[in-house]
Amino acid sequence: MNSATPRFRKLSKNSNLSLRDQICETVSAAIISQSLAIGRPLPSCRELAEQLGVSRNTVFAAYNRLVDLELIVSRDRSGYFVNPDMAALQQAQNEGAPVDESPIPCPVSFQSNDLMPVVNPLDWSSYPYPFIYNQIDPDLFPVDGWRECTRQALGRKQMPVWANDSVESDSPQLVQQLRQRLLNTRGIYAEDDEILITLGSQNALYILGTIFAQQRKPIALEDPGFFGARNAFRLSGNELIGVPIDDAGLIPSAIPTGCQLVFTTPSHQFPTMVTMSQQRREELLVAATEKDFLIIEDDYEAEMNYVAKSSPSLRSMDKSGRVIYVGSLSKTVSPGIRLGFIVAHRDIIREARVARGVMMRHPPTIVQEIVALFFQLGHYDSHLRNIERRYKKRWHAMNSALTKHLGMLQHTPSEGGTSFWLTGPRGFDGSELARRLRPKGVLVDRGQDYYLNYNDSRSFRLGFAYVPVGNLEAGVKIIADEVQALM
Repeated sequence: MNSATPRFRKLSKNSNLSLRDQICETVSAAIISQSLAIGRPLPSCRELAEQLGVSRNTVFAAYNRLVDLELIVSRDRSGYFVNPDMAALQQAQNEGAPVDESPIPCPVSFQSNDLMPVVNPLDWSSYPYPFIYNQIDPDLFPVDGWRECTRQALGRKQMPVWANDSVESDSPQLVQQLRQRLLNTRGIYAEDDEILITLGSQNALYILGTIFAQQRKPIALEDPGFFGARNAFRLSGNELIGVPIDDAGLIPSAIPTGCQLVFTTPSHQFPTMVTMSQQRREELLVAATEKDFLIIEDDYEAEMNYVAKSSPSLRSMDKSGRVIYVGSLSKTVSPGIRLGFIVAHRDIIREARVARGVMMRHPPTIVQEIVALFFQLGHYDSHLRNIERRYKKRWHAMNSALTKHLGMLQHTPSEGGTSFWLTGPRGFDGSELARRLRPKGVLVDRGQDYYLNYNDSRSFRLGFAYVPVGNLEAGVKIIADEVQALM
């Protein structure tokens, strides 16, 4: 039997239907559920007879019945195919080809893992005002440059570079480009064996959580903070401790003794967008030595500064090897590319590389090669300048709209980024606001999802990277109307 031939389940021995009708039911159910591609041949009578353990004549009779129902068509010397008109005929044929829609119960049950899923709808882009996190404006993506890099990477000369299994290694070209064109802009100078490529920062955090879980010491993280980090550390078996933040960022004096890691987003605190002050950065590095912990620095949106210069990274200030630097290309290139990196002491990278190898071997080499060319040919620098200019315009437009329409809420001060954090008075419910806004075409991020214990619902977050600048104020006005109604 051809390995590309569709396979069907064995017929039931307890069915009241004839063998012919059981075959009709099985094939038609696959067609109506769109499990069979139009234009792809169905199994021949001989192949399907062998699959189901029936005679060829029975399959032939079933196929002829399905032809009569216009679910499939017969082509001379080619076989049987799904009817190309099936898309229009599906609804009309449902009565003649019933499908058992009762779900099969899962044979095992799961206890709650207390992980925070993404709560936005899958069709978020169809909403007029999707003020949600981690989305980019597709109109800003340099498609022509990306296409050229893809074309070069797919050339015959480059094929041996990415077509083979790289075991646990990374693209030397991408590592070099990260060192020369990205890390040094943050004051970070690292050797090749101090860098590991990951599938975005989320994957990087899970790898780190996995290799440190065996130490059996808690991880401290900002509260409110990045729920992706919370999920990664919790799923990898770590105990979590929340550390409060204020307008200067994470409070080092609130970090309890006994932690092995402290996770922080100092450039733009996730989700409040507060930038950690220079004094706090120095205090945190001192505390790391005194309390014997390592720092995971997620340099979130470090490039997006509109009213002040970028602060130095903790990694660039670190003299003791205690800072593990995590970065991503999701905001500056595209979240769909799923590439990030870890910069740390070579011993940590060695352990992380082994853990990554167990999980996935390595990120797709072809994607690494394309991104390396994207850097090397100057497309990254050009794209970064473009989005900085565009997002700066949107940031100021958004800031003005918030000041004009939502002055009744506390507006956390920030120096850049692609979102804003707003907090209502005691008794205000940001989650209820999010629920009421959705039918009006507005999506916002619920603030309570970012708290370790989900114990504060007064806040919500507005991301503006995907919303056109001309729509920002109109969307904020809708939000303001609902806020007034709630208050």
